[in-house]
Amino acid sequence: MYYPEDLIEEIRLKNDIVDVISGYVRLRKQGARYFGLCPFHSEKSPSFSVSGDRQMYYCFGCHAGGTVFNFLMEYENFTFPEAVKHLADRCGVELPEMEYSKEARQQADWKSRLLEIHKKAAKFFYYQLKQEGGKDAYAYLKGRALSDDTIRRFGLGYSSKYNGQLYKYLKQEGYSDELLRDSGLITMDERRGAYDKFWNRVMFPIMDSNNRVIGFGGRVMGDGKPKYLNSPETKIFDKSRNLYGLNFARSSRKPNMIICEGYMDVIALHQSGFNQAVASLGTAFTAQQSLLLKRYTQEVLLTYDSDDAGTKAALRAIPILKEAGLLVRVINMKPYKDPDEFIKALGTEAFQERIDQAKSSFLFEIEVLERNYNLKDPAGKTAFFDQMSRKLLGFSDELERNNYIETLSEQYHIGYETLRKKVNQMGITLGGVQPIERPRDVSVHKKEKEDGSDTSQKLLLTWMISDPAYFREIRRYVEPEDFTIPLYSQIASMLYEQQEKGELNPARIVGTFVDSQEQRKAAAVFNAVLKVETKEEMEKALQETVYKVCKNALEKKAKELDPTDMTGLQHLVQRRRQLEKLHISLD
Repeated sequence: MYYPEDLIEEIRLKNDIVDVISGYVRLRKQGARYFGLCPFHSEKSPSFSVSGDRQMYYCFGCHAGGTVFNFLMEYENFTFPEAVKHLADRCGVELPEMEYSKEARQQADWKSRLLEIHKKAAKFFYYQLKQEGGKDAYAYLKGRALSDDTIRRFGLGYSSKYNGQLYKYLKQEGYSDELLRDSGLITMDERRGAYDKFWNRVMFPIMDSNNRVIGFGGRVMGDGKPKYLNSPETKIFDKSRNLYGLNFARSSRKPNMIICEGYMDVIALHQSGFNQAVASLGTAFTAQQSLLLKRYTQEVLLTYDSDDAGTKAALRAIPILKEAGLLVRVINMKPYKDPDEFIKALGTEAFQERIDQAKSSFLFEIEVLERNYNLKDPAGKTAFFDQMSRKLLGFSDELERNNYIETLSEQYHIGYETLRKKVNQMGITLGGVQPIERPRDVSVHKKEKEDGSDTSQKLLLTWMISDPAYFREIRRYVEPEDFTIPLYSQIASMLYEQQEKGELNPARIVGTFVDSQEQRKAAAVFNAVLKVETKEEMEKALQETVYKVCKNALEKKAKELDPTDMTGLQHLVQRRRQLEKLHISLD
């Protein structure tokens, strides 16, 4: 579905980007901009900026940026039409009714088509569960004490043991092999042809936070390997940026979120009334998932399996969650392995008691640390207190550190002053308070190295929208073709065209780019920074930057110029003479 450009612009203008983003990110005004902690990567110091004048956002840390549409597409995982509809509803603009013809559907957004395929696949698997061929899968789910309401709510299904049934069904629905291959549901092989990725498994649809099916998990019912098989990464499915069950948990209104290891744990908890449970998707917990949780809660409870693997997973997740600013506690599952087993054995009231008794993540780390030492041996006990003191130094806040010293001194029967002095002595020995170990930033937005020419061109484009006087002086010497990076040259041409019409609208320019990477780069173009304080410093900066950009462009054109092109040669000579007389004045 596509809408007229003027309608898109009307919707954008009626949705002030500061107001919209303030509903997701806490913003504070600093000068002409608003700043907050970036919702797209983990950070402690605000580098996420929102400009009301330009109606754009940009993160100086991870380089995410764009218009109000881009924000919703990245934050809410909306398609562009979904973002348009959301904002149209928000400002009261009525969208025209448009029907999908067969031809229009073939030209629709690729991502929307993949979502459509997954929705149909989920219905297909659910239908198969209720057929004769799915009776073993249905019996398996009932044997796990799941009600029919729960099975329906989570859309659980069955992939037939006859490989190729899903492929045949989706082909009958009119989908191309190329699209089916990109969905991750069908594997294409030169020798075997097309075949289903999932077969003879209980199927768990994976939904994003907006209740759209984006992938699947499949569990074998016997002893086959692997026990669980997940969808591969696709254009709509990124394991590191989604959580199983979040589509329900986000509206639970509970004071916390519970993180489990597996699908069945989440489902069992929801069925028992603990509808704030989520699980990671077969991978280690990520920084992106912690930021996703941060949108909906301030406290997280870990219920990883009580075995060694579960303990290690919890220890890996704790610093990532803390880095996102979340309060973390750990639920003790013993003597049972996981929440599913625990609830079946002891019931919901007992599990609620375990939630109420959940241990501080730091105390949990100390408990795990204790397992490595023999506290009955004086040397072992001393070594344990040494390591405990090191960990206590991780608290930069003295009051918080002293509170934990008090708790641990009572727990391990050591005098408060004795332990406090040991911690202080350890700090002196190690050279002061040790910073808490931070997880490595795994943001998908990697900073690209820029050369001087790239930076200079971005500065000119940023200045062109900052002040009419800057634009006037730059245009006297710089042509769109002087921007040697194609994207920048394209943006400069659009700016010159807008200026001739008496309007500068950088947000509209960013919105013309379809590719998300180009949108991000275009947003970065309008957020280049060079600190200058006086008019004289600005004139000098403009003069040096204009000279650098023009000189670089002329050298490039000279290398590419055909020696027989006399018109081109004359133009180069004229431009060089103009550059020699370069003089920028803001008077």
